[in-house]
Amino acid sequence: MQNELLDVAIIGGGPAALSAALNCRQRNKSVCVFGRSLDSSLLFAAEKVDNYLGMPDIGGEEMLNRFYAHAVKNGVEFKECRIRQILSMGDHYMINANNEFIGAKTIILAVGLNKSIGIPGEAEFLGKGVSHCATCDGMLYRGKKVVVVGENEEGEAEADFLADVCKEVIYIPLYQPVLNLKEGIAQKEGKPKAVVGKDGKVAALELADETISCDGIFFAKNTAPPESLLFGLETDGKNIVVNRKMETNLQGVYAAGDCTGTPYQIAKAVGEGLIAALSAAEEIDRRNRK
Repeated sequence: MQNELLDVAIIGGGPAALSAALNCRQRNKSVCVFGRSLDSSLLFAAEKVDNYLGMPDIGGEEMLNRFYAHAVKNGVEFKECRIRQILSMGDHYMINANNEFIGAKTIILAVGLNKSIGIPGEAEFLGKGVSHCATCDGMLYRGKKVVVVGENEEGEAEADFLADVCKEVIYIPLYQPVLNLKEGIAQKEGKPKAVVGKDGKVAALELADETISCDGIFFAKNTAPPESLLFGLETDGKNIVVNRKMETNLQGVYAAGDCTGTPYQIAKAVGEGLIAALSAAEEIDRRNRK
């Protein structure tokens, strides 16, 4: 997987991702599903599902395990990880999977419902001082002052990495306890209110009781917004914009499931996963004919 480009990289782990993976394999495409463990899916916690055709009164955990087993039986590969960023390389994409870089010809985003709650200015200054990945963008802030806002302990690792690069790092945890910060990292308590910009780039982070001037702000979130994974991805509110073929505005990138909007139903996710797979396979075949 590291030496050759994958035909399709699928980001997610729920019904849409597994449906897309299965149908890609049935069209003889190399595919890997990148995501968290099955029990992180909302479906896993469902006590009973009674609206999926042919599977009445089934528990969510059993249904998801059946989907997973079917995909594995057809040769789908899985990599349990957090995707930090997806970079366009022109004719393919490079996925940063916990700082391991893997290439793919096409991408299917099946990342589920976007539960990330942003603050004013966060989306506006994405790529202009706001980042969701320290290892991706940290070198841009060498010798500068940055703030890291951590929703979980992964934020500590982000701050520790930046401490070796930046002149000053301030860490704002939105959880407790904080256990693994390097010496020299200042820790502040407070709830972020807004990203403040000046001349088209980040200038400060506004808290409830103070404003911290800085050159950059890194948000370590429990759920990253899709547009932070892939620069230039078109969204409408919290939904990824797609057409009937599940194509996004980016060539070779597709989306399926709850991340494309309502209705939030398993049947809809499975169907969109199928369509995304067909579209990705068609794109790969078109390129191979050239």
